[in-house]
Amino acid sequence: MMRASAWIRRLLAAVITVALATGVAFAQEAPDALVKSVSEDVLQTIKGDPRIQAGDQARIREVIEAKLLPNFDFERMTALAMGRNWRTATPEQQKRLTDEFRTLLVRTYSGALNQYRNEKVDYKPLRFSPADTDVVVRTAVAKGGGAPIQIDYSMAKAPSGWKAYDVIVGGVSLVTNYRDEFNNSIQASGIDGLIKTLTEKNRGTGGK
Repeated sequence: MMRASAWIRRLLAAVITVALATGVAFAQEAPDALVKSVSEDVLQTIKGDPRIQAGDQARIREVIEAKLLPNFDFERMTALAMGRNWRTATPEQQKRLTDEFRTLLVRTYSGALNQYRNEKVDYKPLRFSPADTDVVVRTAVAKGGGAPIQIDYSMAKAPSGWKAYDVIVGGVSLVTNYRDEFNNSIQASGIDGLIKTLTEKNRGTGGK
């Protein structure tokens, strides 16, 4: 049964508030500036869109597709989640796994975005040089007066700009969390079995 751990489901609502979003205008910004400038755009969209506030899943998916996904490196994320199993997958299997993992995260983030209310984001200073190609952007999210939750983004510089390849919530990696689940599925039914499980879950036929 493929699903994010309970802590992932609770905290992704906070992750979405610092989503790495949209397009060309921000593509060549420094990674920390990108996170801050775009997250403010995402916050305003969430707060001001009545369809999102009403829980319109189609609109929520539109926002995720437009503002979040273009700035994640899903192939690298999938490879990291697969671990050593990635090297044994065929190119066709790798593509199918990447597509299904992307869809899985859209589903997860859709539910998280629907839970968003009024989290506050603290953006931590980032020290890096122009020659750096891999950095970690650190943030902290406060909700309801509780202790802030640390959410960090592992980011790599691509020709089109900075892209995230992992999210670390409270010190725990998103891709590492999925790696355990993927490995268990592959041990039980092979790579094709994992693809089938992800496909069924994304179609809503594989349980939660």
